Amino acid sequence: MASGDARRDCREAGRDGGAVQHAAHLHLTFRDGGAYAYGRWGNPTWSALEEALGLLEGGRALVFGSGQAALAAVLETLPVGATVLLPSTAYLGTRGLLADLATRQRLRPRAVDVTDTTAVLAAVPGAHMLWVESPTNPLLGIADLGTLLSAARQQGIPSVVDNTFARPLLQQPLQMGATAVVHSATKYIGGHSDLLCGAVVTRDEGLRSDLHARRTLHGGVAGTMEAWLALRGLRTLSLRLDRAQQNARILAERLAAHTEVTTTHYPGLPIHPGHDLAARQMAGPGAMISFELDGAAAADALVGRLRLVVGGTSLGGVESTIDSRDRARRGHLARPRPGLSPG
Repeated sequence: MASGDARRDCREAGRDGGAVQHAAHLHLTFRDGGAYAYGRWGNPTWSALEEALGLLEGGRALVFGSGQAALAAVLETLPVGATVLLPSTAYLGTRGLLADLATRQRLRPRAVDVTDTTAVLAAVPGAHMLWVESPTNPLLGIADLGTLLSAARQQGIPSVVDNTFARPLLQQPLQMGATAVVHSATKYIGGHSDLLCGAVVTRDEGLRSDLHARRTLHGGVAGTMEAWLALRGLRTLSLRLDRAQQNARILAERLAAHTEVTTTHYPGLPIHPGHDLAARQMAGPGAMISFELDGAAAADALVGRLRLVVGGTSLGGVESTIDSRDRARRGHLARPRPGLSPG
């Protein structure tokens, strides 16, 4: 879908001698009467990225300055005291923000194992939002999205899926009934470890309008160059994803057979408890691997010995990275186990 639009844009641009790619619009002030009025309210480069992401996810997108800004904007739509049902194993930024909001009685997070469908269904009544990751960060648990999102819809509460690990090429939660999808475009969408950017995609025009207003008022806007780089990265997402998945499968098989690895988490392995479910609801198992060694010291030592794989806190770039989450997140809310991200 995206590649077809890109080819069409190239043909149309060629007719009048225009550029074959969208240019970065480095403008803050616009003339009265046009589609844009001020740089914090809108930008042609944001619009181009939003259109592309919206087409891929099957909704309408809004870009933010980071994935954290995107998820914060979604949570901000909830009333004071609302209960947010979230994965017990989830992105540290999500858990950290909700923990901070809880200390001020702004929101009430309630953690549940999203891979336990029965437990989630029992917890949905009384919640004001269902927040799901699948695969989860960092242990790559697989949630039954169709069942969980349907339950949230039946209860009349919004459901949000963090689709950063899967990307829209592997699963499209809006088609399964999600109210909104959030992305850290910093990761696979950008793909080159050189930008911060986030996005929310939804089919709910009222929610999108609300999020747009919050983005404008709270200032969580994306930089023009960052949005342009994310748009550029999106053009090669399919190729990068294919190669990364090939690498991940080989690495996961080798890790699972290694005597010093106690557990390997990768949905592409038949031994993964969510393997069959992932095969049904995803177009591929993804390129993230999480594995466990005998303690944090062993994980730290491994990261320090590697030469080809880069030790660092991020994922989704063209380079392969590894992160001992205990070392990288000391002092934070939780300390998940080692994860490997093949580039």
